[in-house]
This record gives sequence, C-alpha cells and structure tokens, in this order.
Amino acid sequence: MAGLINPPRRTGSSPATGRKSASKYKLIISELLLQRTRAETVANFFDTFIGQYPSWKKLAEAKEPEIGEVIQPIGLWKRRAPTLKQLAIVMAKRNGRFPRTRAEVEALPGVGQYVANAILLLCYGEAQPLLDANMARVLERVFGPRKLADIRYDPYLQELSLKVVQCKKSKEMNWAILDLAATTCLISKPRCDECPLMSTCLTARK
Repeated sequence: MAGLINPPRRTGSSPATGRKSASKYKLIISELLLQRTRAETVANFFDTFIGQYPSWKKLAEAKEPEIGEVIQPIGLWKRRAPTLKQLAIVMAKRNGRFPRTRAEVEALPGVGQYVANAILLLCYGEAQPLLDANMARVLERVFGPRKLADIRYDPYLQELSLKVVQCKKSKEMNWAILDLAATTCLISKPRCDECPLMSTCLTARK
C-alpha cells in the first residue's frame, strides 16, 4: 500500500502490516479501516488519516463529526466514526495497551471476531486466522464448502482456518492466503493454472 507504511498486498489487507516498524496502533487502525473496504482505497487514504491522528490519544481528542469528515472518502463513515472515537477513548486510557485475553479484546468498542483475531495475531503473535470472505473463498475451494452462511459462526471454517495458520510463521501464512485470494483465486475467473495449490485443490480438480 503506497505511502507511509507499505504498498498493498491484497484486496482487504492491512496497509500497515508490511514492515516490522509499523506500530500496533497503525496495524489495528488499518484493519478497522479495511472492513468492507478495498485495500487500494485504504492505501491511498491511510497516510492522511495517520498524519492527522498519529496516536490513540490524538484520535480520542478529535470530535466525532471531524473524524467522520476525514474518513468520508472511504465510505461507511457514519458507522466508522463513532466506533473509532469510542475505541480511541478506551485505548488512550489504557496508554495504547490492548488487553491480552480474547474476551477482553472482544469487549472493546467496535472489535468483532476478525479484529480480535488481528489484534491477537499482529500485536501478540498468537496464531489466529484473518478469516474474511477472501480467505474463506480460498479455503472452501481447496478443502470444501462451509456449512453455514455466516463465516463467524461456521464451525467448519472456524476450525479449518485456525488449523491452517498453526505454524511458526502464522502472520506470513495468513498473508500468503490473502495474497492468493487477491491475485489468483479470484471471485470470478480464478487463475487455476497459475495457482500453486492446483494439484491439491478440490475445485481445480473438478
């Protein structure tokens, strides 16, 4: 993702995850901004946001309408602005330190399953899947379809995604799958002939 942190890796990935120097604040803000937004869109906007709000404290001090105006270019600003403001207030009081347990992380404002996984993975190195529609598409094509419509509650995808990222380089495994979804295992017209998983993929072998 062009700019302050790194060029984009994939549709829906973080603009801050490419360099070891990226702060936890930047990593998690990027994941929050990426929800239901293309990585390229956030990449072009990320520097502007971080320049204006370089810390939880600065974001907490900003007025909600102002935050909404700043993030309006990436859409969903009416929903994102209050979430960002509320989370920033909590995190500023915590001096930027996220809680350590999943239950405490998910209790933070605006933090659902995906962002909780991102916090545990990117901030604490815990092997957790960045399971979104892109990762789900790759896993389902390679291993077989899910049982339920909602990814968050599908036991098959939840267990499978967690199992796949249980390795020494869990971050890199997550990013590799997401890169594959963005460049090869496309929603329509997947490039199966270029895929390194072609020989083991259930869909490619049909």
